[in-house]
Amino acid sequence: MLRSEAPEREEVISDSVIERVCQRLAEDKRVRQPLPGGGMLQMDRLLPFLCVYRRNPRRRDEGTARLVMSEASFLCAPGTATERKGLKRLVRRVAETAIERLGAFLILEIWSGEDHAEYDASTGEVELPRPAFRLLTRRPHRPEGTVATLQFSLQQISLHRKKAAVEVNMHAENHPPGMSSLMSEEVETKIGCHILGMEVRPVYRDPESGDVYDRVARSFIRDVSHSLKKGFFAFALNRTEVRPQHYFSLGDSRLSKQVLVIDRQLSDLSGQFKFLLLVTPINAERAWEKYSESGFRKTPVFQYRPLDVDPLLLKRRLMKIATERVPDPTMAYVLRQTQYELDRQISMLADIGTRRFLPGSLQVFQGVKPKLRELAFAVLQALPDRNGASQAPSMLDAPAFAERAKAEIESYRALSPAFQAKVSLRDDLFSGLMVSGSELLIGRETRIAERRADALLQHEVGTHLVTYFNAASQPLRLLQIGLSGYDALQEGLAVLAEYLVGGLGEARMRTLAARVIAVDQLIGGESFVSVFEQLVDGFGFEPRTAYTITMRVFRGGGLTKDALYLQGLVDILDYLGSGGEVEPLLIGKIAVEHVPIVRELLFRGILREPSLRPRYLDRAEAQLRLKQITPRTTILDLINKERGT
Repeated sequence: MLRSEAPEREEVISDSVIERVCQRLAEDKRVRQPLPGGGMLQMDRLLPFLCVYRRNPRRRDEGTARLVMSEASFLCAPGTATERKGLKRLVRRVAETAIERLGAFLILEIWSGEDHAEYDASTGEVELPRPAFRLLTRRPHRPEGTVATLQFSLQQISLHRKKAAVEVNMHAENHPPGMSSLMSEEVETKIGCHILGMEVRPVYRDPESGDVYDRVARSFIRDVSHSLKKGFFAFALNRTEVRPQHYFSLGDSRLSKQVLVIDRQLSDLSGQFKFLLLVTPINAERAWEKYSESGFRKTPVFQYRPLDVDPLLLKRRLMKIATERVPDPTMAYVLRQTQYELDRQISMLADIGTRRFLPGSLQVFQGVKPKLRELAFAVLQALPDRNGASQAPSMLDAPAFAERAKAEIESYRALSPAFQAKVSLRDDLFSGLMVSGSELLIGRETRIAERRADALLQHEVGTHLVTYFNAASQPLRLLQIGLSGYDALQEGLAVLAEYLVGGLGEARMRTLAARVIAVDQLIGGESFVSVFEQLVDGFGFEPRTAYTITMRVFRGGGLTKDALYLQGLVDILDYLGSGGEVEPLLIGKIAVEHVPIVRELLFRGILREPSLRPRYLDRAEAQLRLKQITPRTTILDLINKERGT
């Protein structure tokens, strides 16, 4: 880390500071140099561009500096005459250092236009402004490809349902009004530097008060950042000797200490409670016996584990985590999403067993979309009840399945000693399987058809545990606990694993569809008994199976998560059918919307490729089935494949 030799209050940037900055850049090292008047020069490494923002002391300009601070190479400085002494010399020496090694250098200076409200001509009502940009360049130093790329990319930005307007002016001054250029035209030509100016309409703040609209600003800055990187990428390819792999490669190549601290804080707080265990009844078996004895007429009364944490204290800790201070727009988006979801989950903990639980579940896990409901009915229609149509399958009890799970875990441990997963038999877990962190939990009363054992091992170990330990090797701990909305993709990937090994049988598909129907009826206000009866009388489920489905959906007060298994499978078929690959999904617990973010962080060198690959992907059958998934593949196609039709 480079530190200034002079106190920050010193008004001149000394020659020794400038030379030290350039020396570090020549060695391709990171520079973080405080400047007089509260300024900052920060460069992740030697890059072919520098984003500049100079504060105008004669106006409020809230939020604009964040547009450059989101980049891997930026300079923020005061715009007053005394405080910018040495600034032009610093910029020139940085440019010369880069040009000597890279062949060319681009300086993009950004400032905001005037604040003014817009009104509807007919009603006089205030209108939400359209984003607008002015790209200002001087002939003959205009890098045409860069300007064209920036113009096109900025035009794709949309805010308030309005596309951005972009003006290119080759005759205006390429620096903020009231300030001089950072470099004369003569010097630009002499050293081979290019300077562009970009004026931005300040749509991210109130034109009267100057207060920043935080949500608008975060979204706008992220969009602008992507556009700028595309422009820098075009410049690098057209003008320099640098050949970045992707425009994302021009972002920061490491996570800041601030991001790592917040990541740890969110992960630690999430680790304070095990959500699924806390919302799962501890008396499900006893409740079944009483429900059965009542002739399936008396609604079961479920009991839950006492909370060993105070939700209010958790929320207090959560709201102290300053995600709003993260300048990296991608990481700010991911961290803030997780913070919102944790807030809602903590509220759900406080509401377990009450009517308030279901609205919280709808916020976190969503409900049932009409298309998913129609699909669930279609699956149940395509797979009518076949009870008694074949011999009873050979069954494995909980200890026998646990031994198979331990053997599967050992196979992964042979590939990676860090794969320290555990298997636990639980008396307080109704028959079934659950992964919590690095542990596979098995209800002691669990009985599993032997023909289903392999598929469930790939579901629980090959997906949930593999992604957990892949995430453990990454710098972001949140990938282990799960990014916001990860459940659908995680469960969809796990069910896909069942299909790829030939274990997604008719009974399993009927169960996944029935869960959707049960969730939909729960949301519609149906009672436990009514949903149970519909599954038994309407769809031919055995009472015990129907009870398990209904209990899972009604636990906690109404948990809509179980609809995500079928929805996740639909999502992953869409993803794979459109050309997506399985490997990026294995990096940790992510949602489909995070795939582009994972891709960006991989290009930036922040994340590494997944260290573990599910063993089932090495099977010829799995690879064949994977290749057969096309844009037209549907859930019903998977059913027909399993039935051999």
